[in-house]
Amino acid sequence: MAAADAALANEGSTGVLAQMGGKLLLVAGIAAVVAVMVVFWLWSQQPDYRVLFSNYSDKDGGAIVAALEKLNVPYKFSDSGTAIMVPAAQVHQVRLKLAADGLPKGGNIGFELLENQKFGVSQFVEQVNFQRGLEGELERSIQSIAAVEVARIHLAIPKPSVFVRDQQKPTASVLLNLRPGRTLDAQQVSAVVHLVASSVPNLPTTNVTVVDQNGNLLSDTTKKMGAKNLDPEQLKYVEEIQQSIVKRVESIISPIVGAKNVRAEASAEIDFSVQEQAAETYKPNQQPDAAAVRSMQSNETKSANGETAGVPGALSNQPPPAATAPITTEANADANGQPASNATPTNTEKNLTTNYEVDKTVSYRQQPMGGVKRLNVAVVVNNMPVVDKKTGKVSYRALTVAEKTQINDLAMQAMGFNKERGDSLAIVNTPFAGEPQEVLPAIPLWENPRVIENVKDVLRFAVGVIALLIIYRKVLKPLLNKLTTPPKAAVNQGEAPDAVVSISADGSNAAEKPAYTQKIETAKQIAKDNPRMVASVVANWTNGNE
Repeated sequence: MAAADAALANEGSTGVLAQMGGKLLLVAGIAAVVAVMVVFWLWSQQPDYRVLFSNYSDKDGGAIVAALEKLNVPYKFSDSGTAIMVPAAQVHQVRLKLAADGLPKGGNIGFELLENQKFGVSQFVEQVNFQRGLEGELERSIQSIAAVEVARIHLAIPKPSVFVRDQQKPTASVLLNLRPGRTLDAQQVSAVVHLVASSVPNLPTTNVTVVDQNGNLLSDTTKKMGAKNLDPEQLKYVEEIQQSIVKRVESIISPIVGAKNVRAEASAEIDFSVQEQAAETYKPNQQPDAAAVRSMQSNETKSANGETAGVPGALSNQPPPAATAPITTEANADANGQPASNATPTNTEKNLTTNYEVDKTVSYRQQPMGGVKRLNVAVVVNNMPVVDKKTGKVSYRALTVAEKTQINDLAMQAMGFNKERGDSLAIVNTPFAGEPQEVLPAIPLWENPRVIENVKDVLRFAVGVIALLIIYRKVLKPLLNKLTTPPKAAVNQGEAPDAVVSISADGSNAAEKPAYTQKIETAKQIAKDNPRMVASVVANWTNGNE
């Protein structure tokens, strides 16, 4: 009986050890679950990184990384290594902070180069540093243009001379790297040229050369407009006139047929030639009494009969000789004191010249370029929509003759029709074809970025849940079952418990059995497993030994 009690004691101690081991496993399982949950939470809370800066120089990249480490901002590089990425929630804030520090500088060195001038540098070095700083500042200014990604400027500033004949004008070369799909029009190129020329003393705009990354010369000042060529400004002017005519025609017809039921196009022939004309016109002579006298000259000559004008010379200029005729008395004179009829007669000659003002008209006319030579307008009008009052159904009908005439008159007034100029207007009434619907190719689900992000989130959550379920089913649940089930009651010598609870193989509680019956079954099991020990116990009992 003592051996049986010892066996039962050993079995009880084994159960206690098993219980302690189960508790340790339970603690380890709980720790594993907590660790998995923490990892899953950190994984789910991993920030989404966005590009902070890309296509930067090595020097700017090092300065940006140093600034990010100073600000304690996490960062990483893109797969290609050409971009620095930070959490999406901090992109704008970090950009503003770095911009306050002047980052990135874009590889351009401005006038900050002069801040670190050493004492004792030569004048040549100072001039070179100033030129480098000026080039860098101009590059930064030009790169602020939306279409320009990178700008490079080279200034050639000649050394000043005291002799006028040896003085040379500076020149500048500008290389522009434009953004993909962007171009510069003539006005923007001219703005770049004037920006550079205004920043360098004595630099004329003709000495500034602008080239793009493809080697195209943008500032071609030697290009002259030929007789059949138009510059971009003239083409833009023609386009504006045509669009203005189209807008006026459509806006006047739309209230009649509907905004989407009229289409118009215009073609304008513009005269860009410059004409100058000067005219000088003389009117017919006017009446003398109505004309203005410029000058008048009168000449009168008297001579006696028989006397002729002397030959010019000394003799004709001598004074006349003394008179030999008899003295006229009162009998030989008339009552007026004039000589009598038998006196010697005289010849009188009068000349009168009058100059009148000439009536003249001088006109000077200059015709500016840009005049309209001819307009051609074409208008297409859709059929008129008709709504059935009973069913509300919309149908379309052709325009009547009166409606066409009305639309034609309105279009002529809107376009400024001029028959003498040779303008033409064509109006056509026809049903409009339905606009084709653009069919976009379907994007596969595995290529849709939004679907990919959603799948990543779902997989991330699913992996965490599956990991937790596996740990619970394989580790936690068995340990909990062992800990929540009481161990087998230890049968000690001298104890007689009323009942014990047996544990079935599957871990469920069996029906309660009496303690005596349980002892009998335990003894049977010991006798079955170790018959020698049972025989020895029985022999001792027979011999009277305990």
